[in-house]
Amino acid sequence: MASTYIERTFGSTTNRKTFTYSVWVKRGADNAEHNILSAGNFSGNPYLDARFNANGTIEWYHYTTGYQFRLTTNRQFKDVSGWYHLVFATDTTQSTQSNRCKLYVNGVQETSFSNETYPSQDYDTGVNYSGYKTSFGALRTNATFEGSMSHIHFIDGTAYDASPFGSTDATTGEWKINTTPSVTYGTNGFFVLKNGNSVTDQSGNSNNLTVGGGTLTNTEDCPSNVFCTMNSLSKGSNISMSHGNTTVSNGSSDNSVLGTIAPANGKYYWEAKCTSATTYANLGVTLASIDGSNHS
Repeated sequence: MASTYIERTFGSTTNRKTFTYSVWVKRGADNAEHNILSAGNFSGNPYLDARFNANGTIEWYHYTTGYQFRLTTNRQFKDVSGWYHLVFATDTTQSTQSNRCKLYVNGVQETSFSNETYPSQDYDTGVNYSGYKTSFGALRTNATFEGSMSHIHFIDGTAYDASPFGSTDATTGEWKINTTPSVTYGTNGFFVLKNGNSVTDQSGNSNNLTVGGGTLTNTEDCPSNVFCTMNSLSKGSNISMSHGNTTVSNGSSDNSVLGTIAPANGKYYWEAKCTSATTYANLGVTLASIDGSNHS
């Protein structure tokens, strides 16, 4: 949620040229900027950021007094019903500049960018520098991500594509998670939020993260078992949502919000808990048309 982020200080200076971030995210709010990860000098520069822009594009950049590299997708990623798998791979030793920074979304490399600047060959970033930090869910220490994160990997010394972390289902074409990828983590590498909300490193390196702000909560909704949540793209004007679209607050007038998974046939179960209400408040769960205009 937007008030929570996790972080770790790099313990030693290792490979500042070659590394990989892999993270699964489920968006909550739309039409707002939400930072995914940061790394570098959090009290100045250099620093690396990756984020969803307000229009749904993904932007990934490294900055000192200017951009050393900057990639902004033309595609917009506004889905709040499912999980996105994002891989940010850097290898500035590559002779071809477009091979130095690669972004993968659900197993597919993004190649169409509105901003497309690559680092010089053998450029040393602010990542993997002793005393600098890396964080998830914040613009460095300013928590901005509304939604959920799972299976966060940081790889020190290798630029992986998406294939170790997932695969395409032969029947559905869906990109599915690999919960136990075979990768070499390197000295500063780690793997957290594997099953639940633990920030204890699962890579074998004991590079644990800490909660920098807010409260880290566990959800049943995860990349391998997607649950229905509230749909921030289809809600009343007075409704606000938080906690990965599982908490709903309403204003003074009647409003409704749709779920992200529509029933077709079979049996379904829905549960809601009212934590605060006015004297005349009514709370209910009902079937509705796709645009929310008709209820039963």
